Amino acid sequence: MTVGPLGFGRTTMKYNKVVIFGVGLIGGSFALALRRAGVVGEVVGFGRSQATLEQARQLGIIDRIGQDVAADVSDADLVLLATPVGQMAALMAQIAPHLGVYTRVTDGGSTKGDVVAAAYANMGDRASQFVPAHPIAGAEQSGAAAAKADLYIGKKVVLTPLPENSPEAIARVRHAWELCGAVVSSLTAQQHDEVFAAVSHLPHLLSFALVHDLAQRDNRDQLLSFAASGFRDFTRIAASSPEMWRDICIANRDALLGELASYMQELDVIHQALAAGDANQLQEIFSLAREVRGNWTQQ
Repeated sequence: MTVGPLGFGRTTMKYNKVVIFGVGLIGGSFALALRRAGVVGEVVGFGRSQATLEQARQLGIIDRIGQDVAADVSDADLVLLATPVGQMAALMAQIAPHLGVYTRVTDGGSTKGDVVAAAYANMGDRASQFVPAHPIAGAEQSGAAAAKADLYIGKKVVLTPLPENSPEAIARVRHAWELCGAVVSSLTAQQHDEVFAAVSHLPHLLSFALVHDLAQRDNRDQLLSFAASGFRDFTRIAASSPEMWRDICIANRDALLGELASYMQELDVIHQALAAGDANQLQEIFSLAREVRGNWTQQ
């Protein structure tokens, strides 16, 4: 990008230097997408695993492995925090004193209330340079090898801007995600966490719980040997990163507990209908669910 105010308002911004913390599925795909769009110069990667970073370099996701955080973020146009949300507070504290005046920061975290709180607590007045984001494009695969240049095409990315963000900062981050092919929208952090507790975090929790239940049974091998496509579809997301989903569940526990309570009430209704042999009530529940699901898939 042309660094500074001159970069704002152009038809296509360019990013001379992008620094990514976490070069797996989310961070790696972000880098590859910007490369494919032809708008990025150098991509620098940081992470906990030297082997993963080296793999990312060999795959052409990053140009080099970062050695000095302070030096690399000081002249970066854009910084992406693509680590589990539990690691972001420490990263924010590490990079904040060294951010360049025109450096903008975004993230790929699946929760936003905790990330926003971490930004205020650890970035001080540099929090205005941080525009929170959540790309809705996860998969059960992880690591640099899972990264794809087309991961974000047609997928939603939700921004939860801070009141302190300038229009230029929001536009620069929005444009980066749009260049990846994403459809970008905005919510408040609270709205985001309430929505995704219902439609993302709860389904993952239920999927993990079902597989965990079967895993503890003496006849689990027999059960799994007969499991077919329905079980595979429902439990696919239980193959996701345990560390990442541990952090997400803890970070959004209040909203998630509310959704879990509602779901348990729904299960109790179904339990009572089954116990009473109430076929009509079961059909009503199943029919409404089928109708709503069908309408959603046609959108």
